[in-house]
Amino acid sequence: VKGGIRAHLGGKGDPICLMAHVDTLGAVVDYIKPNGRLMLSKVGGLQANNVETETVRVKTRFSGEYEGTIQLANASAHVNGNLATTQRDFDTSMEVVLDEDVRSKADTEALGILPGDFVCVEPRFTVTKKGYIKSRFLDDKASAAVLLALAKYIRDENMTCKRSIWIAFTVYEEIGHGGASGFPEGLTEMMSVDMGCVGEGLTCTERQASICAKDGGGPYNYDCVSNLIQAAKKAGADYAVDVYHYYSSDVDVSLRAGYDVRHSLIGPGVYASHGYERTHIDGLTNTFDLLAAYLF
Repeated sequence: VKGGIRAHLGGKGDPICLMAHVDTLGAVVDYIKPNGRLMLSKVGGLQANNVETETVRVKTRFSGEYEGTIQLANASAHVNGNLATTQRDFDTSMEVVLDEDVRSKADTEALGILPGDFVCVEPRFTVTKKGYIKSRFLDDKASAAVLLALAKYIRDENMTCKRSIWIAFTVYEEIGHGGASGFPEGLTEMMSVDMGCVGEGLTCTERQASICAKDGGGPYNYDCVSNLIQAAKKAGADYAVDVYHYYSSDVDVSLRAGYDVRHSLIGPGVYASHGYERTHIDGLTNTFDLLAAYLF
């Protein structure tokens, strides 16, 4: 009902659901300023200092799309002597400059732009010669791609699944209720296939599959984590086990919603989360190999 998608990939007994989320960070129009520019209210953990100068699309409800740029108000260095020291935040200092000839609130309203219209940030997707994948929203489009590849593999290879396997794509993870509902009855295990964290104090790199032992919601199921480590070793997949201090996943929400399941979290290593993110083709491959060894 909320817009997520689920699919059964085959098999019987001990049903597991693998979930990835396809919602992303962004913003909505908060209000229109007297000069016709837009103030924003963020959706999810969008960082104001991270999206300065990014191209955006404003998706109106009834009047199409308009392009623009997120800028600091009074963004010209030759005009604003406080440009470097101004705090970047959505409440006071950041605005969307529309690529339209608008000079007043009435001009912008005439375009059909309303408070609540979504503002989408350009992802700037690219793959480098060395196999690095750089884009916004690899959290969690990268793992969504892994689950689609898994489904294709089962179909193309005519795999016989040893247990009942579901995949699900949720659409409200970034605001906290993606994993709260919409799953088949009788599941015994749920796994978030999300981004693995890369940064100081962690062992994972963008070229590895990450297995999360604990996040901000608490430890993941002991047996699931142990079995994932054994599966990675069996597959020869390059992996790391880490604790994520500032993280919560769809499956954390599933437990709080009352699902009586074992739970786990894996994903390709992603650097600069909630920013201009980076992973590697090897990270996707290792995550796929880990899943295949765990499931088959």
